[in-house]
Order: sequence, then structure tokens, then C-alpha cells
Amino acid sequence: QVQLVESGGGLVQPGGSLRLSCVASGFSLDIYAIGWFRQAPGNEREGVSAISRRDGIPFYADSVKGRFTITRDDPRDPVTVYLDMNSLRSEDTGVYFCAATIYSDESDLFEEVAYDYFGQGTQVTVSS
Repeated sequence: QVQLVESGGGLVQPGGSLRLSCVASGFSLDIYAIGWFRQAPGNEREGVSAISRRDGIPFYADSVKGRFTITRDDPRDPVTVYLDMNSLRSEDTGVYFCAATIYSDESDLFEEVAYDYFGQGTQVTVSS
């Protein structure tokens, strides 16, 4: 049973930074990639970043490219994935979810349906 636990959310002023962490454990099947999604009130959940578990190759949505950095530590179970968020804007506000996929084409890494497991989420609020 794969478990995903997020932490690191909070309140930050525009232009500030936050680091989110996701601990993924319980791999009974190989995990191909771990991604971060966010959901603002009234909006659908959107993918913002992903990283391949074995090779550590990062992927970014255009909305966060150049501001967010995704990394992971040791790829073995449990694996911790970090999302460093800089130059935060009010539109970055939302609940951030960590997710894991057993297999996905690279072109689908920002699609919610491509993921098999989701964490409970952590709130990020960007406000002055």
C-alpha cells in the first residue's frame, strides 16, 4: 500500500518562498514518477511538477517554470520529494497534493488521471 504524506505548507507573502516535502513509502509495485498537483477553491486540480523516481528527471508546468524546483533524495523506498517554491504569487495559493504513478507517458505527467495514489494535501496561502 503506497502512502504519500505531504508537509511544509503555510502562509507566505507574495515574493516569498516555501519548501514542500512528500514522503512516499510502501512500494509494492515500482513507482515511475511522483508529481505535485494543486487545487485552488472552485478550480480543478492541476499538475505543476513531476520527477521520475529512478533518474530524477524533473518536469514543470509553464506556470511554475523558473520559479519552482523539484528534487528527490534516495530513490529507494521511502523516497522524499521536495518542491522548492520561490517568487510566490497569489495565484499559487491552493492545496498542494503529492501523487505517485506506476506508469505514465511523459506527456501525461500533469494529468490527474495518470496517477494511482494521492496524498491528503497541504495548504499553501500566498497573501500579504
